[in-house]
Amino acid sequence: MDAYLTRLSLEDREEEGWDVIGEDSGYGLASYKLCLVGSFFTASIVNFQAMKNMIANVWHPISGMAIFDLSDKRFLFRFLYDVDINRIEHGDP
Repeated sequence: MDAYLTRLSLEDREEEGWDVIGEDSGYGLASYKLCLVGSFFTASIVNFQAMKNMIANVWHPISGMAIFDLSDKRFLFRFLYDVDINRIEHGDP
């Protein structure tokens, strides 16, 4: 397994893209400025509630965050403050 993981590269896959269509929340289209999309590389099913609790415990966002299941083990993480998303983007837990 370790040999397989050392050869694993995201560049080996085809580039894949998809459009995120804004939600109309009554205040206009939702902004995705403070959002990240994450994916879990696992063969098993991701337990949404367990993942949500684990991410919240690790990241400790100032005022919480919303997590949406986009399907295919992809999730949208919506933060409320720039400081939270900046901390995550720079590799802090």
